Amino acid sequence: MSLESLSQEQRIYPPHPALAQHAAIPSMAAYTSLCQQAREQPEQFWEECAINLLHWKKPFTQVLDESQAPHYRWFADGYLNASYNCLDRHVEAGNGARTAIIFEGDDGLVREYSYSALLREVCQLANALKRRGLQKGDRVIIYMPMSVQGVVAMQACARLGLTHSVVFGGFSAKSLQERIVDTGAVAVITGDEQVRGGKVMAIKEVVDEALAMGGCEAVRSIIVYQRTGGKVPMQAGRDITWGQALRGQPSTCEPVWVEAEHPLFILYTSGSTGKPKGLVHSTGGYLLWAQQTMHWSFDLDPVAKPHDVFWCTADIGWVTGHSYVAYGPLAAGGTQLIFEGIPTYPHAGRFWQMVERHRVTVLYTAPTAIRALIKFNSAEPATHPRQYDLSSLRILGSVGEPINPEAWVWYYEQVGGSRCPVIDTFWQTETGGHIICPLPGATPLVPGSCTLPLPGVQMAVVDETGAEVPHGTGGNLVMTRPHPAMARTIWGDAERYQKTYFPPDLRGAYLAGDAAVRAAKTGYFTIMGRVDDVVNVSGHRMGTMEIESALVAHPDVAEAAVVSRPDDVTGEAIVAFITLKNTRPVDPTATTATAEVLRNWVSKEIGAIAKPKDIRFGDNLPKTRSGKIMRRLLRQLARGEAITQDVSTLDNPAVLDQLKA
Repeated sequence: MSLESLSQEQRIYPPHPALAQHAAIPSMAAYTSLCQQAREQPEQFWEECAINLLHWKKPFTQVLDESQAPHYRWFADGYLNASYNCLDRHVEAGNGARTAIIFEGDDGLVREYSYSALLREVCQLANALKRRGLQKGDRVIIYMPMSVQGVVAMQACARLGLTHSVVFGGFSAKSLQERIVDTGAVAVITGDEQVRGGKVMAIKEVVDEALAMGGCEAVRSIIVYQRTGGKVPMQAGRDITWGQALRGQPSTCEPVWVEAEHPLFILYTSGSTGKPKGLVHSTGGYLLWAQQTMHWSFDLDPVAKPHDVFWCTADIGWVTGHSYVAYGPLAAGGTQLIFEGIPTYPHAGRFWQMVERHRVTVLYTAPTAIRALIKFNSAEPATHPRQYDLSSLRILGSVGEPINPEAWVWYYEQVGGSRCPVIDTFWQTETGGHIICPLPGATPLVPGSCTLPLPGVQMAVVDETGAEVPHGTGGNLVMTRPHPAMARTIWGDAERYQKTYFPPDLRGAYLAGDAAVRAAKTGYFTIMGRVDDVVNVSGHRMGTMEIESALVAHPDVAEAAVVSRPDDVTGEAIVAFITLKNTRPVDPTATTATAEVLRNWVSKEIGAIAKPKDIRFGDNLPKTRSGKIMRRLLRQLARGEAITQDVSTLDNPAVLDQLKA
């Protein structure tokens, strides 16, 4: 559905004047003025943002260095520390007793951490890392349960100038090993086990399995947070529990002041090749934007609204958990909720129960969760959001992938009571924070549209030559000017960074990899989906090549092709087309059993999130006579669509009937 037809079928939701009272950008006139300033005086604009929001140990003298474009450098000669900006400065300002984090476990146990308490534990862990010989520039892998200690680990690394790389706790040993090897990590911070949905799952055992695969000889220290107290193997001299590591450590630790361009973290995201990309984010530009968007997008102001409770439901293993759990809320001095479990355990009203219990004011969750809850709440009326007191909510947020208009309206009406704006955010691992989204109290809303770029962000929709297309016409989404929060490079592969994100045909613009359309009347952006071979399952981006590589590594698989199809719950579902080395199974029981074996194989190779939802078997795959797999045909088959293109060029057209099943 295009934005133009949507505007005719769905009314535009007006801005909420009550929210504009204390908002950082209270009106569209103020928004327009800021955008104009950023276009006409970009260096002055970013200089004011950086000085007003961050504490600098050594002030910068140059805002933007374009001499190494597209590896842009921001505030490069300035020095700061991310942990100090997130913790110390609030404590020193007399706000140490303010609640920083409310943690609710899978079992419902609640624990609160003040800024002072959080700072003490961060300093103790930082001192423990120093004692084990870690120094500025070393890389640390964090493979943790969703916990306060995961945030503490990230902040402790930032405090010492260590570059952390968080790996989602659901990834396999092989995925973990690849990231340890690629970063050259010298330490791993992990947990004994994790608990989600009432289930206990191993973590430390996965770390040991990864290390046993080889290539991880640089790892000399493993710190194990005892989440469950479960018995796990510990190697003397290398492994130590969290409690042992912190015991006797001083509760203060002088931060290591680093250059603004010092790598704060490396976060891996899938690409269209088999090897994940280790995206490197700087300290200064990234932290500036994480905090700035907390003010602009979520209207978070602890001074004007001291009772705000912000809840981002993302795991710290993804960029959303970096920017809107570990760094943004703390840099802004806010109070946030962290949840260990899943939205449907022990019942489908868990989210709404938590909003009611903790008086959450800003809820930021994924369209996947919204769609799942629509399904569950419809089946179980007692868990419907209207059965709970959600009057504390004032802003709803949507993250991960484009939200369909129907889910948007349900979220707005049933959760927000038709009074809370839906801040539908578009951004990527590469951009570090929101780049297109409405402003609470200012922007008129259209269901399914992320509306307009934030001030300082210049976006366009272009064709393959980089020429801007007319509004109402689809094309490639690009960013036309450098931005402080952009990833600086791909770890160890600067050439791939330039080739992937700044292709020559786009005249220096950043290629987002998404198709988009702008409305003719409003100029609003609507994201239409990926244009490369990347699937987006529950907001988690994975390269099809990576999944295909995992499948063909199975001894029974001769060939594999992976595409996606729309899914009501996860946004996109993975569909795999397989040719086996032996005869394909025909009997339904054998087909189901073989498919399940391959699903479990992918789970082991990559992680459960990458398991294909559908697996179809054929004697071969649809190819041209030159041997090229016709992926467009596979996409149509996966979606149950009629084959619309000429198949006479196929070497084996009869295989299409097999793959329809």
